[in-house]
Formats: sequence, structure tokens, C-alpha cells
Amino acid sequence: MNLKPIIFSGSSNPQLSRKINEYLNLIPGEVSLKRFSDGEIWVKFRENIRGRDVFIVQSTQQPSDFLMELLIMIDAAKRSSAKRITAVLPYFGYARQDRKDQPRVSITAKLIANLITTAGADRVLTMDLHAAQIQGFFDIPLDHLYASPIFTNIFKERKDDIVVVSPDVGGIKLARSYAQKIGGAPLVLIDKRRPEPNIAEVMNIIGEVKGKNVLLVDDLIDTGGTFVGAIEALKERGAKEIYGAVTHPLLSGEAIERLEKSALTKLYVTDSIPLPEGKNITKIVPKTSSAILAEAIIRIHRNESISSLFEVNKD
Repeated sequence: MNLKPIIFSGSSNPQLSRKINEYLNLIPGEVSLKRFSDGEIWVKFRENIRGRDVFIVQSTQQPSDFLMELLIMIDAAKRSSAKRITAVLPYFGYARQDRKDQPRVSITAKLIANLITTAGADRVLTMDLHAAQIQGFFDIPLDHLYASPIFTNIFKERKDDIVVVSPDVGGIKLARSYAQKIGGAPLVLIDKRRPEPNIAEVMNIIGEVKGKNVLLVDDLIDTGGTFVGAIEALKERGAKEIYGAVTHPLLSGEAIERLEKSALTKLYVTDSIPLPEGKNITKIVPKTSSAILAEAIIRIHRNESISSLFEVNKD
């Protein structure tokens, strides 16, 4: 008997999980998530999952309870004899600490990969990792999706008057993918240095932006300092309208205030992380990632190729 996949949601992003189930015309899996008075998390699947293909949707933004909740759900599914457990992480937290760039620091991206694997996940599905090499931190299969198709259709008709900008050297591959999918838009690189976390100084802009509309692309926006600094530098160089396309809207600290005061025209983001009501300002335009995640889930379930969903320029 070929059973349908069953998709459960943690508490980090139930709205996105609901949209994924609606896209696939599936009934959401029922799970009880409770906390004891001391804050301990308790999980119970409220239906039989023995021999089922289980998908657990949970982003791991702050607070860290979301990560702990994911690990406990994976463990509960493993102990309930699920056939296969796929951790669906629209946003993979702790990914920015992906190398030992200073003495006596942790590589948290590897630590989280180990925790998810040890908990009992059979594979991971995620989107726009902060660094692509994190895929190699896992000893289980990982499928890495890109959000660029969600945004590029918005700008395809403007390919003749828009320039795609990468905020740093590490994002050049992603920016090149945007430029190609828009239809061959020119590519510009911002050269910056980062003296400490959440602080970046723009050193040079490599490419021409004067008199051009700009699409600034990145995988995430946290405090907004780096992003707004790039906007200011581009405006000083004569850029006209400045748009942003960012997959993960962390928007911590003074991010909203900075974006409101900036010369940004619109910022397009996905729902990998839910936008709290107070942060949903008019400059921010959310786009759902449910379709691309749902397509990946159903193809994984059917053991079909999903390479067309995460192709990005390889040059």
C-alpha cells in the first residue's frame, strides 16, 4: 500500500506548514506540543506513523526552543517507527558560525548538523543556507533549495533597466543566478569588511550603478545594518530605485527602523520565518515559499529527482 506522506508542523512556522499541506491537498499531521511549568518540551504524535514517510516542518530561528522542539519531534518520530524522517528547515539557524575564523570559537553549523542527525533524521530539506558548504557538514542526504525563482519573476520584465547587486563576495554566485534568471541583467559586487558581527563597512562598489535601478539580493537580513549600509553606498553612487530580495527576514534589533528610514523602495522576503505584525511594514512584501517546498516534499516522497528545484549557476 502506497501511503501518502504526512507533514507535521512545529510551533516556529505553522502558517507555512499549513500552506504546504494545502498545496499538496493533504491533511496536516496531528501532534501535541506542550511545555511543563519549568519550560521542558513534551511531544506526542496523535496518530499512527508506523511505516509512514514523515516530514517535520520547523525553522530554527530564535528562541532556541524551536531547535530543541525539532530534535524532540524527530526523536519521537524515530521511536514511533516512522519509515523515513525528513527535517524540513525553511530557515537553518546558527549557520553563520560555519568556520573557525577566530581562536576558541564553536562551529555551530556543524554542531546543529550533528544534533539533527543524532536525533534520528534520515534527510534534511532546507532553503538558501548562509554558506553552501554547510551541506557537507551532514552525514545524511541534504536537499538545498533556492528562493530565487520566487523573486525573479517580479523583475523579468525590467531586465533592461535593473542591475543585480551582491552585498559581498560570498553572495556572488547567488546574485549571478538572479541576474541570469531575470534575463541577463548586469552584475555588481560590493566589497566590504566586517570588523565585528552585525557591523560591515563598504569599501568599494565594483560595477556601474549610476542611473540604474538596483536589486540587492542576500540570503538573510538580521539587524539591517549591513543591508542599509549597502543601500546608502549604492544611493551615493547614483542608483535610482533600490529593491531588495532576501530569503530569511530575521529583522532583529533596530532593523525595521533602519529600513523605514532608508532609501529602499521595496524589500521582498519569503515566509521561511513568520513576520510578526509589528514588523510587517509597507516596504516589506512577503512572498510564500510553500510551493517550492511542497514540490520538493512530494518528489522526495516519490523518490523523484528534485534537481530542477535547486539548480543555480555553477560557473
